[in-house]
Amino acid sequence: MFTLGQKSLVSLGAALLLALTTSVAAEAPAEKKRGPVTNLPMPRYVSLKATKANVRRGPSRTHRIDWVFTRKSMPLQITAEYGHWRRVRDIEGAGGWVHYSLLSGVRTVIVQKDMLPLAVRPGEKVAAAAHLEHGVIAKLEECNPDWCRLNAGGYKGWVLKEDLWGVEADEIRE
Repeated sequence: MFTLGQKSLVSLGAALLLALTTSVAAEAPAEKKRGPVTNLPMPRYVSLKATKANVRRGPSRTHRIDWVFTRKSMPLQITAEYGHWRRVRDIEGAGGWVHYSLLSGVRTVIVQKDMLPLAVRPGEKVAAAAHLEHGVIAKLEECNPDWCRLNAGGYKGWVLKEDLWGVEADEIRE
């Protein structure tokens, strides 16, 4: 009969536990990172609530203002949180820290294609309710795997998700 010493038994138990937790972790789906302040998914999109927002180098009023966002409803991506401050970036990748009171959870997107047809329903070769110019900001309403429904200047319709900035490629909204 084979016997193990106490140290060998502890080592064997630790190895088995490590193997078990490693295999369980490999099977678990990757969870999206969550913000330490809000516990909301990160990164995530929001919009600019104010018509003017100072973008600072750090998360406080004592940090230098690098520039000012002046386009109300502009979509921004939150990449970090610290207290009442959110680090954001815009469509061009420019970013900095903005006070959370200047941001809104209302979702908007920017059109990235010129004269983008706003289709009356999702699908190719469908009548267009309007055409949107490059750079137009529209309210994001719902999204399926490939298409998003927008409200732009009173016109509502569907566009391909790939032609927008401010929505994740795999995002579904109802």
